Amino acid sequence: MKNTPLILSIIAVVVAVAGCVWAAVKSPVSDRNSLPAGSDSTYVATATSGIVYIDLDRIIQEYDMASDLGAVVETKVKNIQDEVNRRGKQLENEMIDFQNKINKGLITRSVAEVQSQDLQKKQAEFNEYANQKNNEVIEEQTVMMNQIADAIQTFMDKYNKEKKYTMILTNQSGVPVISADPSLDITNDVIARLNEEYIKEKNKNNK
Repeated sequence: MKNTPLILSIIAVVVAVAGCVWAAVKSPVSDRNSLPAGSDSTYVATATSGIVYIDLDRIIQEYDMASDLGAVVETKVKNIQDEVNRRGKQLENEMIDFQNKINKGLITRSVAEVQSQDLQKKQAEFNEYANQKNNEVIEEQTVMMNQIADAIQTFMDKYNKEKKYTMILTNQSGVPVISADPSLDITNDVIARLNEEYIKEKNKNNK
């Protein structure tokens, strides 16, 4: 219905955790300052500082798990939206038909009052239904975001046990990392290994 408040938006795959920090102090600074012969500039920058960062926006966009979950949620949201729109259109047609009958004098006042009350009840029920479905969409979004965030967090904890960085910053839209040496950006490696791990797990579950 035109006057019925209803906000059902297709999910945008974004995890709103900008500015959070994954930190793990695993190795002393003295160990990082002892670089092997032939080390390249990237290794020197990351190992000396002990602080690196990931671009969360890129990870969300390129993480296969996020894409798969996003597609599933988008389908669910579309089905919900289609059903809400169908019911809304049906009620709208009933109200238009009722108004036409009144305008043409096809029903008595007493009948009009009964039908008017019935339509008001239907509208209230529809509004309640639409709000319920909207909450379902929000819940689907929240669960998906939590699943993606948990998968990334779990991976980063394991990743840093191997890498032993002092701190891994999460950068999103330039926050908190406004400017930094590009060699400190480990996003490419994280994305590659995230997807590699996800594909292995997905293939194992499909067997």
